[in-house]
Amino acid sequence: MSTEAGERGSDAGVATGGRRGVLPEGDASLYLHPQTLARLGSFELRAKMIVEGVMSGTHRSPYNGFSVEFAQHRPYVAGDDIRHLDWKVYGRTDKLHLKQYQQETNLDLMVLVDSSGSMDFGSRSFEEASGVGRKASPDGRPYWSKFDHATAIAAAIAYITLQQGDRVGLLVYADEVRAQLKRSSAQGVWRQIVGALSTHPVDRPTNLPRAVEQAMSKLTNRCLLAIVSDLFVDLEQLRTTLARVRHRGHDVILFQVLDRAELVFDLHDEAPFIGLEGEGQVKIDPRAIRPAYLEALQKHLDGVERLTRAFGFDHQLVSTHEWLGPTLAEFVARRNAQIKRSKHA
Repeated sequence: MSTEAGERGSDAGVATGGRRGVLPEGDASLYLHPQTLARLGSFELRAKMIVEGVMSGTHRSPYNGFSVEFAQHRPYVAGDDIRHLDWKVYGRTDKLHLKQYQQETNLDLMVLVDSSGSMDFGSRSFEEASGVGRKASPDGRPYWSKFDHATAIAAAIAYITLQQGDRVGLLVYADEVRAQLKRSSAQGVWRQIVGALSTHPVDRPTNLPRAVEQAMSKLTNRCLLAIVSDLFVDLEQLRTTLARVRHRGHDVILFQVLDRAELVFDLHDEAPFIGLEGEGQVKIDPRAIRPAYLEALQKHLDGVERLTRAFGFDHQLVSTHEWLGPTLAEFVARRNAQIKRSKHA
């Protein structure tokens, strides 16, 4: 059985495709518990490749310029600007050396959130998952969907980045772009991001290559792309997409969001499985296909991680049944540790 099985829900009502519209309020607390914000606030999200930018931030550029902070000396060669000669070194060594500096640049983060039909699946109660005492979402759903969890991830990493004084942009997509915010670090942009995320998945398939291409078409500097999706996409399409991102010089984090029911497939009753992206429905005995489904799912997950690592990017599997704060905090800490190790390698 293909991994599309994870995109279908039984007639128990945990997933309903085809609905559209905007939620009546853009309340950040619905998607990101204040305790999560407090836990994440002390972490920094750093790009593995240092990015170019125009604002002064906390990210060191590998491009040596003549501003901001001293880095090292190098021997003078004919044609160098003599204004940067270190005359103290010349006085001690009788040799001409230039001062080199490190530029401080900002991290531009572009968050891409999948709002296709499969992201409407959920088996966890909204009341338990949201942590704010609400029994249902503003549009009346009793379940916490993958899209709800994706919006919480997007809000969290946007918050971290804005806390650093860096710019954040947003693109919500399905088979086409549904909402977009240009990159900014201005006051109030986080609320704008939360408001833009207060949409609902549509019963359309995912077109990740198109979304990524549209995002990159507006980028004039190196950026960190955070893609939040269940990644039920063809692996060859994913390979092509990541290759194009790497060719353009950007960094990527893939947050793969899956529901617990998709990960363990602990369904017992024979029931209709309804496609959330127009595939129709089929009656299935979950117990009969569980071994084949789990094998196919694991093969797909391994493929996603293998491709991501092959291009030097980061992949994080996120379950909607796990609290987001500890998961993201651990990921950011691990990523930062890897970056520090690579700098000293």
